[in-house]
Amino acid sequence: MSISNFAYAHGMSEAEKLSIIEGGNLRYMWLGATHMLSGYDHLAFVFGIIFFLTSFRDIAKYVTAFTVGHSVTLIYATLNEIQLNYFLIDAIIALSVCYIAFANIDGFRKYLNINTPNMLVMIVVLGLIHGFGLSTRLQELPLSEDELLLNIISFNVGIELGQISALLVMLLLIAAWRKSDFFKTFSKITNYGLIMAGGLLFLMQMHGYEHTVNADELNVSEVSTPKLSTVSEMSDSATVDEKWRDTINIVIPARDGKEYKLMVNKDDAFTFKWETSGELLFFDFHGELAGDTSGAFQSFEVGTKSESSGSLTAIFTGTHGWYWKNNTSSPVAITLKVKGDYTAANNSGK
Repeated sequence: MSISNFAYAHGMSEAEKLSIIEGGNLRYMWLGATHMLSGYDHLAFVFGIIFFLTSFRDIAKYVTAFTVGHSVTLIYATLNEIQLNYFLIDAIIALSVCYIAFANIDGFRKYLNINTPNMLVMIVVLGLIHGFGLSTRLQELPLSEDELLLNIISFNVGIELGQISALLVMLLLIAAWRKSDFFKTFSKITNYGLIMAGGLLFLMQMHGYEHTVNADELNVSEVSTPKLSTVSEMSDSATVDEKWRDTINIVIPARDGKEYKLMVNKDDAFTFKWETSGELLFFDFHGELAGDTSGAFQSFEVGTKSESSGSLTAIFTGTHGWYWKNNTSSPVAITLKVKGDYTAANNSGK
């Protein structure tokens, strides 16, 4: 597993993207809960918040401050289609873990000789940042134009349910250790560990951010880290006189997603080019092994572009193709051109 793939902590799998299309708001709630429970940076931050809190009143106050912060930006950013680079926002979230642990060890006074900033205010501010990360992930899903607010609220309710579940486990763990004679040592090890973990996560996310920002300076194998096949970019001159075998016109509805797949045998190759009229689309170019019913897939290239071109040589037999997600409020048309050795797979548009 590459560092950048591991750092993509909150990425939605292809199976989740497709299942949400026909699921109701309960599905959004379920994804919100599982998303929080698998979001180790969010959980580490909450763990740091409640580490030294003992009264129910203080726990409720600080956790509520975090909840208000991330809920505000989750709702606002999603409604207004504000998207940030997920690696960059997750890098900042990683630093928030360092911050809360540094405050827990009284680092501001010990090492910087200054008073610790108002913790309640800082938790709200850092919660706002966490909300952008949650919104970035939510906007990868096919949100309903008619029930957009309800989709967002359902996802956020799931987030809170997941957070409460994790919080109960954390409080039990800390309470058990607090009664021990080794709690002081445990607290030092834990909070210094959180600082180190946050720093490592920051470096990993910045590694991913560097690859997305400077993608044009890198070859495709570095950007997409394909493990099952090789993808290569084609120059504009190479595609001018290209005689394509098939030209497919696809319309991606507003706030929805579609996929198109080709069945390709092992060692066969195909060339492709797709483009919109300028609109940016999130896409996942991936392959699935024939006969595999686990839902597993291999991503070759993931990004947000208005066009992409290249060639792929398969080293396994299975479906190969694209999932596009339209986060705008209007339909987006795609022209996909392909040639090579393949047969059209079942393309239901979902």
